[in-house]
Amino acid sequence: MANMGYSGSNYDRFVENTNSSTLHKMKETYWTTKQAVIKKLGKKEDEHVVASDSQLDAKLEVFKAIQRSSMELLRVIEKYQDRLCVVSQEENTMGRLLKAHSNKDKTRAGKMMAAVGKSESNSAQERLALHNPLRRLYQEVETFRYRAVSDTLVTINRMESARTEYRGALLWMKNVSEELNPDMYKQLEKFRKVQSQVRKTKTRFDKLKLDVMQKVDLLAASRCNMFSHVLANYQTMLLHYWDKTSRTMTAVADSFKGYQYYEFNMLR
Repeated sequence: MANMGYSGSNYDRFVENTNSSTLHKMKETYWTTKQAVIKKLGKKEDEHVVASDSQLDAKLEVFKAIQRSSMELLRVIEKYQDRLCVVSQEENTMGRLLKAHSNKDKTRAGKMMAAVGKSESNSAQERLALHNPLRRLYQEVETFRYRAVSDTLVTINRMESARTEYRGALLWMKNVSEELNPDMYKQLEKFRKVQSQVRKTKTRFDKLKLDVMQKVDLLAASRCNMFSHVLANYQTMLLHYWDKTSRTMTAVADSFKGYQYYEFNMLR
């Protein structure tokens, strides 16, 4: 009973120094694994423990939304660029067709086909200019995903590991406390060791919990900053495209005002 002389904070420090025994580590691993299984199977956990992490879980939902939307946005941009190429190709083909047929028609209709064909080809070229800001947007989102999101995910994984260890230690302490007899020194010593383990895991978990919440806030802010910067360039290019194209099309339409259209009648 050499340990009977320890009490209070001195005893706590003594317990922390003796928590490295093989048996203690085995039990720690057992309860951590048990907590991991409980989480994996979706079994109900202590509602008070779960409620204490409500703010953290809300931040994790924000992170998941950012992670998911980043992936979806990359896919959308890829499809958008593909569709942009297809539309430009079809538009250019239409323009070339009209210009080719205009050479065979010396009437005013031929001039109209030539003018419309030229405007279609110009529109196709202007539309392709949208690729540059879209490529920039894709690169920025991809970099954001591979760096900022991945870095935050690493911290989240570390935090989840620490949370599992902490909740496992709580399960362990609950189990020990149910069997605790204050009059038996060995049981009391065992409880103090487990209590020390809970404090140690909680300290690590609290630190990582704070890191995660701060990183998610920073991640959301940096994403907004990225979009406001990159999308402004895309918006400018898009407005320029529509402005130039609409002016060209309007000029073509105005030049043929009063033109007598062909009327087709079906003979029966």
